[in-house]
Amino acid sequence: MTHHKKLTAIAVLMTISSLANAANTGIDLIANEKPIDTPKNAQAAAKIPTNFKFVNPGYLTVAVAVLGSAPPFGLFARDNKTVIGSEADIARLVADGLGLKVKLVPASWEDWPLGVTSGKYDAAAYNITVTRDRKTKFDFATYRQDTLGFYVKSTSKITSIKSAPDIAGKRIIVGSGTNQESVLLAWDKENQAKGLKPFTPIYVTDDAAATLALQSGRADAQFGPNVAYAYRAKLTGNTKLVGIVPGGWPKTANIAFTIKKGNGLVDAVQASINSAIANGSYLQVLDRWGESVEKIDHSEINPPGLGD
Repeated sequence: MTHHKKLTAIAVLMTISSLANAANTGIDLIANEKPIDTPKNAQAAAKIPTNFKFVNPGYLTVAVAVLGSAPPFGLFARDNKTVIGSEADIARLVADGLGLKVKLVPASWEDWPLGVTSGKYDAAAYNITVTRDRKTKFDFATYRQDTLGFYVKSTSKITSIKSAPDIAGKRIIVGSGTNQESVLLAWDKENQAKGLKPFTPIYVTDDAAATLALQSGRADAQFGPNVAYAYRAKLTGNTKLVGIVPGGWPKTANIAFTIKKGNGLVDAVQASINSAIANGSYLQVLDRWGESVEKIDHSEINPPGLGD
């Protein structure tokens, strides 16, 4: 079995499990298969650069999180091929506002950066945090605040991880190249300068491996997007929250629609997001995926991010 097929199988199994236990979260995955649409916004559509070449004419082609991911960001519907989730919904709102159809492409975290810069995708909606380094290659239009959570096994004796000293000597699951990794590395540097024990990062490629590492005791904690981990904790009861950190520690950070730097599309995307915010469809999406705690009042282009 290829790595891609393995990830697909994992995603399908997670979908089946999620559908079976959806009532535990207060999120109706079956009802959420129905798209939330929003009207075309003429002013937003007018901001699309003249002669802009979309990957697929008439479509906004967007890389989204499904493989190796989990609700609420992305999963397959009951047919095991239709992509649903909060990121898919946001991508559809953006496309609707621009008068386009949406083409959602399941992608790995490692794939979206090259895919966007090479023109394989028009954009990515992948719970991507705005950072100083990423702004050198991409343009961003924000659509959510970013908060990160520390989760441990439900029977763990760990009760709090909220600051640098709390990670000393711990084994923590974290995504490579993510902003949460940057937070941990910065904290670890502080700790070692004070003579505290270093933490050990544990890198995994999918949620199944992360779950196994945490539940088997190979890892002490997991650090990542809070809304996703909160969903899983409520779904399974196998993990618990022990600390929340702003994604832009110590400042607020933002999740953003991500576009190739300088191609001019970001102005249209921002206008489309703001149109969805104004007409209420944006909040409908966040509410139905349990993400309204991270809502924003308006979209910004390339705001200060992690590292600024």
